[in-house]
Order: sequence, then structure tokens, then C-alpha cells
Amino acid sequence: MPRSALLAAAVLAALALGPWLARAAGRLSSRRLGVPATVLMTVVLAVLLAGAAATAGWRPALLGLGWAAAAGVVLAAVDLAAHRLPDVVTYPAAVVCAVAFVADAAVTGSWAALVRALLAAAASGAVAGLAWLAVPAGLGLGDVKLLALLGLVLGWAGWGLLLAGVFLGLVVGSVVSLVLIATRRAGWRTALPFGPPLLVGAVLAVALQGSF
Repeated sequence: MPRSALLAAAVLAALALGPWLARAAGRLSSRRLGVPATVLMTVVLAVLLAGAAATAGWRPALLGLGWAAAAGVVLAAVDLAAHRLPDVVTYPAAVVCAVAFVADAAVTGSWAALVRALLAAAASGAVAGLAWLAVPAGLGLGDVKLLALLGLVLGWAGWGLLLAGVFLGLVVGSVVSLVLIATRRAGWRTALPFGPPLLVGAVLAVALQGSF
């Protein structure tokens, strides 16, 4: 399939899935998302799917990357609305990504990338789990599972991309927190969702690298 056709298919898929994902996020957060939120989620999904298609190309791993992108949009919306990262979204995304990466390795011979992705997922989950045990108030179990998922996805492309994604996520989270405190929309003890900054950091890392 030509790259242009793949990009067009990604955008059309986002237009079809965006409203459905917005309704799913509304159900998971027990809040009704309005038209602006639905449009925003659809646009973000279109950008992410087009970016995944442009960087990964037509290969089995694209299915995992696309699923992870859709899951990330839902997780960000739910976390912003209800401070939750539901397992019903995170677990299937991890399974689909793992299966897609196995298929990709079988087709392209990228077994080293598969092993690295699995190790990165385990390492990210373990480090995040230790952080949760040390400071439960600073990191939730949902964040731990999200970091394991991001380790799987970003680790598939390389350890450097994973480290960059986590670092940028921390930077984004810190900047947002300082802005909210400076504008008096939050206090120093206000609990803020950590999932969206982590997801934004992952996207920024991929965008800066330019390819998977």
C-alpha cells in the first residue's frame, strides 16, 4: 500500500473511531464529554495515527502502535476527568502491542526489538512499582501500569527513546503543575493527573526522533 494511502486510511480510521472513543471515555469517567472534547480527541487521534503510519510504515507493528495511540487518547481523557487510568484500557493495549510486535518480529526478523520491548516494559513497570511503594501518594497503580505500557511501546524503538519519553513526561508534568499553581488553579498539595503528561512526553519523544 502506498504511504499516501496508508496516511489517508489512518485519518479516516480516526474520524470513525474518535466519537466512539469519546463516548467510551465518558462512560469510564462517569462524565458526559461534550462536542469540543469529542472533536479534540478525534483530531489528536488522527494526528497520532497518521504519525504512527508515517514513521512505522506498513508493517505488523503498526497495529500495536495504532492501538496504543487510541488507548492513550482514552486514558488521557479519563485521567483528566476522573483521575483514573482504567485497566480495561491499559491491559488490552499491552496485549495487542505485544502480539503485534511478535508478528512484526516474525515477518521482519526484528527479534532484538521485541526482546528490548519486553525488557523495557518489565524495567519500566518495576521502577515505577518501586516508586509507588516508596511514595504511594505521588504515583498511582494506574501510572505504574501506564509506564509499563509506554516501556513496551517506546522500548521497541530503543532505550534512548524510552528514557527521552519518560524525561519529557516529567518535564511536561512539572511545567503544567507550576503553571496551575502560578495561576492559582491548584495548590502545592493538589493531586494532579500524571497520565496525560507521560503520554505527551512519549509523543514528543517519538516526534523528535522522527521514526520508530
